[in-house]
Amino acid sequence: MPCTETDRGAFRDELLERGLLIATGVAGVYGRSAEFEDTLLRVDQLVERTGASDRPDVMRFPPVLPRATFERSGFLKSFPHLVGTIHNFTGTEQAHRTLLRTAEQGEDWSATWRPADVVLTPAACYPVYPQLRGALPPAGRLVDVMSYCFRHEPSDDVARMQMFRMHEHVRAGDPATIAAWRAAWLTRVDRFVDSLGLDARREAASDPFFGRSGKLLADSQRDQGLKVEIVAPIASDQQPTAIISLNYHQEHFAQLYGISTDAGAVAHTSCIGFGLERITLALYRRHGLDRLAWPSTVRQTLGL
Repeated sequence: MPCTETDRGAFRDELLERGLLIATGVAGVYGRSAEFEDTLLRVDQLVERTGASDRPDVMRFPPVLPRATFERSGFLKSFPHLVGTIHNFTGTEQAHRTLLRTAEQGEDWSATWRPADVVLTPAACYPVYPQLRGALPPAGRLVDVMSYCFRHEPSDDVARMQMFRMHEHVRAGDPATIAAWRAAWLTRVDRFVDSLGLDARREAASDPFFGRSGKLLADSQRDQGLKVEIVAPIASDQQPTAIISLNYHQEHFAQLYGISTDAGAVAHTSCIGFGLERITLALYRRHGLDRLAWPSTVRQTLGL
């Protein structure tokens, strides 16, 4: 039977008890069982098949982003509360001995570490934009990218993982090209969630911008229809979670990274992101923890 609505941590506890997820002792950081990973990979393959007719360029990056690329992206300005940085030890042997004593005493040993040249990737699409620099071909560019991403939002809500995978398609071109691409993907997304039997719906949405000015940015983003989310119940029926997000950046990334159309105008960009863990969780929430008992149409879609 599908999981019932209780508190926000109940579904997580059921997944852990079943062994589908593995606790690590840190909120929002989980291991995955063989079955969970198999289900997720089948979802990932479905994403790939859904966009295959567009013949995108495929790029894969590690889950770290050059610090210079990250700083240029504007993420630090808008979402400082979600950032994950990487630091390295560069001290002497004496500093190392001090470090070990500090750690043994249970004190903070990280204060003297220096920032690395990379940060944890906050969104799979971020490494793509520097690769599009310069004039685009007449038809623009389309890139398929997938990566682990990090966002610091520890929670008992199992859908709020700190490390998760996003499979994205990134489109760059003139505004008309972007508009047609977005319209096509909205239709595809409806078919995608229907094929998985998910109780999902579209919502106008906004990003979690930081601070007082962030509310104005979020309101503007929602009013202009720049972000559309597909939401489905995971930890809560009353507050469904975004599992797919379609974002229109207008000229933002093109201006930052010097991307232009073949006619010389500043390009527009858009992306659609599929949260692979979240879609997998939505499947278990909707159809139950016994994968063998899922509807035959869903099992056929996933090749189970």
